[in-house]
Amino acid sequence: MRRSNPRSPRAADEARARSWPWAVLGATLGVVLALVAWAPARWLASALHSATEGQVQLVNPRGTVWNGSAAVVLASGSGGADAISLPGQLRWQLRPRGAGLRGVLDLPCCASRPLGFAIGRSDGGLRLSWQDSLTRWPAAMLAGLGAPWNTLRPEGTLDLRTQAFSLRWTDGGLGIDGGATLDATDIASSLATLRPLGSYRLALTGGPAPTLLLTTLGGSLQLTGSGAWTGQALRFSGEASAAPGSEAALSNLLNIIGRREGTRSIITLG
Repeated sequence: MRRSNPRSPRAADEARARSWPWAVLGATLGVVLALVAWAPARWLASALHSATEGQVQLVNPRGTVWNGSAAVVLASGSGGADAISLPGQLRWQLRPRGAGLRGVLDLPCCASRPLGFAIGRSDGGLRLSWQDSLTRWPAAMLAGLGAPWNTLRPEGTLDLRTQAFSLRWTDGGLGIDGGATLDATDIASSLATLRPLGSYRLALTGGPAPTLLLTTLGGSLQLTGSGAWTGQALRFSGEASAAPGSEAALSNLLNIIGRREGTRSIITLG
Protein backbone atom coordinates (compact mmCIF):
# COMPACT_ATOMS: atom_id res chain seq x y z
CA MET A 1 0.00 0.00 0.00
CA ARG A 2 1.47 3.31 -1.17
CA ARG A 3 1.57 6.33 1.05
CA SER A 4 0.63 9.72 -0.44
CA ASN A 5 3.52 12.13 -0.64
CA PRO A 6 3.30 15.16 1.66
CA ARG A 7 2.66 18.51 -0.06
CA SER A 8 5.87 19.89 -1.50
CA PRO A 9 7.36 23.14 -0.15
CA ARG A 10 6.54 24.77 -3.47
CA ALA A 11 2.85 23.87 -3.17
CA ALA A 12 2.75 25.24 0.38
CA ASP A 13 4.30 28.51 -0.80
CA GLU A 14 1.73 28.79 -3.57
CA ALA A 15 -1.12 28.21 -1.07
CA ARG A 16 0.25 30.90 1.23
CA ALA A 17 0.57 33.28 -1.73
CA ARG A 18 -3.07 32.67 -2.68
CA SER A 19 -4.32 33.22 0.89
CA TRP A 20 -2.24 36.36 1.53
CA PRO A 21 -4.52 38.84 -0.36
CA TRP A 22 -7.56 37.50 1.52
CA ALA A 23 -5.80 37.97 4.84
CA VAL A 24 -4.92 41.57 3.96
CA LEU A 25 -8.49 42.22 2.81
CA GLY A 26 -9.87 40.78 6.03
CA ALA A 27 -7.52 42.84 8.18
CA THR A 28 -8.31 46.01 6.23
CA LEU A 29 -12.04 45.39 6.52
CA GLY A 30 -11.66 44.86 10.25
CA VAL A 31 -9.80 48.14 10.65
CA VAL A 32 -12.41 50.02 8.60
CA LEU A 33 -15.28 48.53 10.61
CA ALA A 34 -13.50 49.41 13.86
CA LEU A 35 -12.97 52.99 12.69
CA VAL A 36 -16.64 53.30 11.70
CA ALA A 37 -17.90 51.77 14.94
CA TRP A 38 -15.61 53.79 17.20
CA ALA A 39 -15.25 57.02 15.21
CA PRO A 40 -14.75 59.75 17.83
CA ALA A 41 -17.45 62.35 18.43
CA ARG A 42 -15.01 65.11 17.51
CA TRP A 43 -15.26 63.96 13.87
CA LEU A 44 -18.97 64.79 13.93
CA ALA A 45 -18.24 68.11 15.65
CA SER A 46 -15.71 68.99 12.96
CA ALA A 47 -18.12 68.08 10.14
CA LEU A 48 -20.92 70.18 11.65
CA HIS A 49 -18.57 73.12 12.18
CA SER A 50 -17.52 72.97 8.53
CA ALA A 51 -21.07 72.50 7.17
CA THR A 52 -22.44 75.50 9.11
CA GLU A 53 -19.31 77.67 8.71
CA GLY A 54 -18.92 77.75 12.47
CA GLN A 55 -22.44 78.94 13.28
CA VAL A 56 -23.38 75.68 15.03
CA GLN A 57 -20.68 74.14 17.18
CA LEU A 58 -20.43 71.02 19.33
CA VAL A 59 -18.06 71.93 22.16
CA ASN A 60 -16.12 69.36 24.22
CA PRO A 61 -17.64 66.37 22.38
CA ARG A 62 -17.46 63.00 24.10
CA GLY A 63 -18.21 59.47 22.96
CA THR A 64 -18.46 58.41 19.34
CA VAL A 65 -20.15 59.60 16.18
CA TRP A 66 -22.90 57.07 16.93
CA ASN A 67 -23.39 57.75 20.66
CA GLY A 68 -22.09 60.99 22.07
CA SER A 69 -22.67 64.23 23.90
CA ALA A 70 -21.49 67.83 23.70
CA ALA A 71 -22.38 71.39 24.61
CA VAL A 72 -24.07 73.38 21.83
CA VAL A 73 -22.87 76.85 20.91
CA LEU A 74 -24.42 79.16 18.32
CA ALA A 75 -21.93 81.62 16.88
CA SER A 76 -21.81 84.25 14.15
CA GLY A 77 -19.02 82.36 12.38
CA SER A 78 -15.64 80.73 12.80
CA GLY A 79 -14.06 83.92 14.10
CA GLY A 80 -17.21 85.69 15.24
CA ALA A 81 -17.20 87.45 18.58
CA ASP A 82 -20.86 86.64 19.27
CA ALA A 83 -21.54 83.22 20.76
CA ILE A 84 -24.36 81.82 22.88
CA SER A 85 -24.24 78.47 24.70
CA LEU A 86 -27.44 76.52 25.17
CA PRO A 87 -28.01 75.27 28.73
CA GLY A 88 -27.03 71.68 29.49
CA GLN A 89 -25.73 69.01 27.15
CA LEU A 90 -26.92 67.59 23.85
CA ARG A 91 -26.91 63.78 23.64
CA TRP A 92 -27.31 61.99 20.34
CA GLN A 93 -27.70 58.51 18.90
CA LEU A 94 -27.20 57.61 15.23
CA ARG A 95 -27.99 54.29 13.55
CA PRO A 96 -27.60 53.17 9.93
CA ARG A 97 -30.88 52.62 8.11
CA GLY A 98 -30.65 51.26 4.59
CA ALA A 99 -28.80 53.86 2.56
CA GLY A 100 -29.32 56.52 5.23
CA LEU A 101 -29.37 57.21 8.94
CA ARG A 102 -31.89 57.40 11.74
CA GLY A 103 -31.11 59.48 14.81
CA VAL A 104 -32.32 60.83 18.12
CA LEU A 105 -31.36 64.14 19.74
CA ASP A 106 -31.85 64.63 23.48
CA LEU A 107 -31.62 68.29 24.56
CA PRO A 108 -33.40 68.62 27.94
CA CYS A 109 -33.09 72.43 28.00
CA CYS A 110 -35.34 72.89 25.03
CA ALA A 111 -37.26 69.67 24.32
CA SER A 112 -39.42 67.73 26.77
CA ARG A 113 -38.70 64.50 24.89
CA PRO A 114 -35.97 63.32 22.49
CA LEU A 115 -36.29 64.45 18.87
CA GLY A 116 -36.23 61.81 16.18
CA PHE A 117 -35.05 62.34 12.61
CA ALA A 118 -34.07 60.38 9.52
CA ILE A 119 -31.73 61.08 6.61
CA GLY A 120 -31.97 59.21 3.33
CA ARG A 121 -32.15 59.33 -0.45
CA SER A 122 -35.33 60.69 -2.02
CA ASP A 123 -36.28 61.79 -5.54
CA GLY A 124 -32.67 61.83 -6.69
CA GLY A 125 -31.55 63.91 -3.72
CA LEU A 126 -31.21 63.88 0.04
CA ARG A 127 -34.09 64.22 2.51
CA LEU A 128 -33.98 65.14 6.21
CA SER A 129 -37.27 64.28 7.95
CA TRP A 130 -38.16 65.37 11.49
CA GLN A 131 -40.50 63.72 13.92
CA ASP A 132 -43.52 65.88 14.87
CA SER A 133 -42.44 67.85 17.93
CA LEU A 134 -42.91 70.90 20.14
CA THR A 135 -39.76 72.54 21.48
CA ARG A 136 -39.03 75.70 23.45
CA TRP A 137 -35.92 77.82 22.94
CA PRO A 138 -34.60 81.00 24.56
CA ALA A 139 -34.87 83.93 22.14
CA ALA A 140 -31.49 85.14 23.45
CA MET A 141 -29.81 82.32 21.49
CA LEU A 142 -30.43 84.27 18.26
CA ALA A 143 -27.85 86.88 19.31
CA GLY A 144 -25.16 84.26 18.78
CA LEU A 145 -25.91 84.15 15.05
CA GLY A 146 -24.68 87.67 14.39
CA ALA A 147 -26.43 90.54 12.60
CA PRO A 148 -29.11 91.72 13.05
CA TRP A 149 -29.80 89.64 16.15
CA ASN A 150 -26.65 90.67 17.97
CA THR A 151 -27.84 94.28 17.69
CA LEU A 152 -31.46 93.63 18.68
CA ARG A 153 -30.50 91.29 21.55
CA PRO A 154 -33.92 89.62 21.71
CA GLU A 155 -35.35 88.16 24.90
CA GLY A 156 -38.37 85.95 25.43
CA THR A 157 -39.28 82.40 24.43
CA LEU A 158 -39.57 80.66 21.07
CA ASP A 159 -41.99 77.73 20.79
CA LEU A 160 -41.41 75.70 17.63
CA ARG A 161 -43.97 73.15 16.45
CA THR A 162 -43.30 70.90 13.44
CA GLN A 163 -45.71 68.67 11.55
CA ALA A 164 -44.54 66.20 8.87
CA PHE A 165 -41.63 68.58 8.37
CA SER A 166 -38.80 67.66 6.03
CA LEU A 167 -36.09 69.27 3.91
CA ARG A 168 -35.06 68.03 0.45
CA TRP A 169 -31.75 68.82 -1.26
CA THR A 170 -31.77 68.27 -5.02
CA ASP A 171 -30.13 69.83 -8.07
CA GLY A 172 -32.98 72.36 -8.05
CA GLY A 173 -32.05 73.59 -4.57
CA LEU A 174 -33.68 73.15 -1.18
CA GLY A 175 -37.29 71.98 -1.00
CA ILE A 176 -39.56 72.11 2.05
CA ASP A 177 -42.45 69.78 2.91
CA GLY A 178 -44.86 69.78 5.83
CA GLY A 179 -45.18 72.73 8.15
CA ALA A 180 -43.56 74.55 11.06
CA THR A 181 -44.96 77.23 13.36
CA LEU A 182 -42.83 79.47 15.56
CA ASP A 183 -44.53 81.40 18.37
CA ALA A 184 -42.33 84.15 19.79
CA THR A 185 -43.78 85.10 23.17
CA ASP A 186 -43.14 88.23 25.25
CA ILE A 187 -40.29 89.37 23.03
CA ALA A 188 -38.12 92.23 24.31
CA SER A 189 -35.03 94.02 23.02
CA SER A 190 -32.16 95.90 24.61
CA LEU A 191 -32.89 98.71 22.11
CA ALA A 192 -36.32 99.47 23.56
CA THR A 193 -37.33 100.49 27.07
CA LEU A 194 -40.82 99.16 26.46
CA ARG A 195 -40.98 95.55 27.71
CA PRO A 196 -42.26 93.30 26.36
CA LEU A 197 -42.66 94.46 22.79
CA GLY A 198 -45.21 91.81 21.91
CA SER A 199 -45.83 88.23 20.82
CA TYR A 200 -45.66 86.98 17.23
CA ARG A 201 -46.27 83.95 15.03
CA LEU A 202 -44.22 82.85 12.05
CA ALA A 203 -45.88 80.06 10.04
CA LEU A 204 -44.03 78.11 7.35
CA THR A 205 -46.09 75.99 4.93
CA GLY A 206 -44.14 73.65 2.68
CA GLY A 207 -44.98 72.24 -0.72
CA PRO A 208 -44.20 73.09 -4.36
CA ALA A 209 -44.06 76.81 -3.43
CA PRO A 210 -43.31 77.13 0.32
CA THR A 211 -44.72 80.25 1.98
CA LEU A 212 -43.98 82.19 5.16
CA LEU A 213 -46.50 84.30 7.09
CA LEU A 214 -45.71 86.68 9.98
CA THR A 215 -48.50 87.94 12.24
CA THR A 216 -48.74 89.78 15.56
CA LEU A 217 -50.51 87.98 18.38
CA GLY A 218 -50.46 91.04 20.61
CA GLY A 219 -48.28 93.89 21.84
CA SER A 220 -47.07 97.42 21.18
CA LEU A 221 -44.77 96.56 18.26
CA GLN A 222 -46.91 95.43 15.33
CA LEU A 223 -45.26 93.10 12.81
CA THR A 224 -46.82 91.71 9.62
CA GLY A 225 -45.38 90.19 6.48
CA SER A 226 -45.30 87.34 4.02
CA GLY A 227 -42.71 85.60 1.92
CA ALA A 228 -41.88 82.65 -0.30
CA TRP A 229 -38.98 80.22 -0.59
CA THR A 230 -37.71 79.96 -4.18
CA GLY A 231 -35.53 76.90 -3.64
CA GLN A 232 -32.44 79.08 -3.51
CA ALA A 233 -33.42 82.06 -1.35
CA LEU A 234 -36.15 83.55 0.82
CA ARG A 235 -38.04 86.56 -0.53
CA PHE A 236 -39.92 88.35 2.25
CA SER A 237 -41.66 91.70 2.58
CA GLY A 238 -43.35 93.12 5.64
CA GLU A 239 -43.67 96.11 7.88
CA ALA A 240 -43.36 97.14 11.51
CA SER A 241 -45.29 99.86 13.28
CA ALA A 242 -46.07 101.06 16.79
CA ALA A 243 -49.46 100.68 18.43
CA PRO A 244 -51.15 103.99 19.32
CA GLY A 245 -49.40 105.59 22.30
CA SER A 246 -46.12 103.67 21.77
CA GLU A 247 -44.67 105.67 18.87
CA ALA A 248 -42.07 107.58 20.91
CA ALA A 249 -40.88 104.52 22.84
CA LEU A 250 -40.42 102.46 19.66
CA SER A 251 -39.07 105.11 17.28
CA ASN A 252 -35.40 104.08 17.61
CA LEU A 253 -36.21 100.40 17.20
CA LEU A 254 -38.29 101.06 14.08
CA ASN A 255 -35.35 102.90 12.54
CA ILE A 256 -33.19 99.80 12.95
CA ILE A 257 -35.69 97.10 11.95
CA GLY A 258 -36.14 98.35 8.38
CA ARG A 259 -36.42 101.29 6.01
CA ARG A 260 -38.45 104.02 7.63
CA GLU A 261 -41.49 105.38 5.77
CA GLY A 262 -43.39 107.76 8.01
CA THR A 263 -44.74 105.82 10.99
CA ARG A 264 -43.89 102.47 9.40
CA SER A 265 -40.68 100.54 8.96
CA ILE A 266 -40.47 98.50 5.75
CA ILE A 267 -38.80 95.06 5.99
CA THR A 268 -37.43 93.46 2.82
CA LEU A 269 -35.38 90.27 2.44
CA GLY A 270 -34.14 88.73 -0.77
